[in-house]
Amino acid sequence: MFKYIAYIYHLLLYYQSNSFSVVLKKLDAKGEQRFVIFWTPVFHLVSDSPYTYCEFIDLFIYPATCLLSATPPARLSYDMQKILQLSKNYKIGDWYFYQNHTVINIYGGELYPYRLPIYVPMRLFALEYYRQLINLDLTHFHSTKKKAQLKFKDQLGPFIMNEKEGWQDADKILSDKLKLKRSFWWVPYDPCGFINARKMKYRLSAYDHCKILDIEQFANQDDWVEGTLVEEFTEEEKMEQTIKSLEKTLDLDSFGQVTFKLP
Repeated sequence: MFKYIAYIYHLLLYYQSNSFSVVLKKLDAKGEQRFVIFWTPVFHLVSDSPYTYCEFIDLFIYPATCLLSATPPARLSYDMQKILQLSKNYKIGDWYFYQNHTVINIYGGELYPYRLPIYVPMRLFALEYYRQLINLDLTHFHSTKKKAQLKFKDQLGPFIMNEKEGWQDADKILSDKLKLKRSFWWVPYDPCGFINARKMKYRLSAYDHCKILDIEQFANQDDWVEGTLVEEFTEEEKMEQTIKSLEKTLDLDSFGQVTFKLP
């Protein structure tokens, strides 16, 4: 990562604080200006911050990108969309825009997809793409020494995938390091019959898609539309959100949360 990225983050926050919808505390108890590094814990490591990594992307990185760009970036970039759906005849997956997150479903994948941020950076897309795509190949074709004949990129963003076991490393980054939450398990997922056609070609067992029409009708949209996809939180997740909300306020007074020294 760029050596001085933290300085750029704080400069943007200092001069464009109204552009970010995070809780800020600019003044101390005496009404005096605080150092900008104490304004919010949104920049801190996931393990130390009350903000999730997805919140960091959606509440800070995306608004910052908008400030530096002529036009606001799409929730899922054109390049990512083309990777999933190269043409009408060659598609390997779909995207679903929920109100508060994004989900990628690769055809034939049998892993729980992760809830990605509303605005998906290439880094997270690459990890989710590799873990699901390689897993589907291992699940449906590798054991029978067949090839799925899937055209997939061996390099995306900062990642190079050069071995099958790499999907497990991608999974650990998303779950253990970045602590992303899982979406629901949708199996079998093959709305276009993409995997089923290849299994039939190799005389393997059929792979019949599990239809959920209330969700499928909103696949691959340009943006989220009010009244469409909203994934309900569990009671445990609601409790966790309540606790995190309190921590966001308490951490504004905790200098120990700052992960680097004052100048």
